[in-house]
Amino acid sequence: MRRILLFALLSLLAMPAFADEIGSVGYRFKWIGPNDKIVVEAFDDPEIPGVTCYFSHARTGGIKGAIGVAEDPGEASIACRQVAPIDEAKLGKLKSPQEVFSERASLIFKSTQIVRFWDAKRRALVYLAYTDRIFEGSPRNSISVVPLGASH
Repeated sequence: MRRILLFALLSLLAMPAFADEIGSVGYRFKWIGPNDKIVVEAFDDPEIPGVTCYFSHARTGGIKGAIGVAEDPGEASIACRQVAPIDEAKLGKLKSPQEVFSERASLIFKSTQIVRFWDAKRRALVYLAYTDRIFEGSPRNSISVVPLGASH
């Protein structure tokens, strides 16, 4: 039990990961506070310059959403693309799997994570988006693949 409480406290102190918000659309009207919305964000893979991932997820509005204590739904969609040349020398040194992005989905216990896998046999970067909880995660997930073409 102490371990869970310690993890919860450390989660509060952790710096949030950075993504650029591309835009959002409202999907449910709230009488008080902001509407529920679907947000599209983008981030660059921190270890593979040249790959950008775009992901969408729901953000809960209302009073709880306005003060930052709402729990967002545990669903996300992802699309990653090669947007610049990739230094292929880095690929053999990648840790796989490796978390490349994380964002809180509730005040303490829930987060949306994006993990990168390197499929050396097929020369592809595979990105998995999912939401987890300390007590009970969700199998809902989404993947995106960035193929790197034939080997030289």
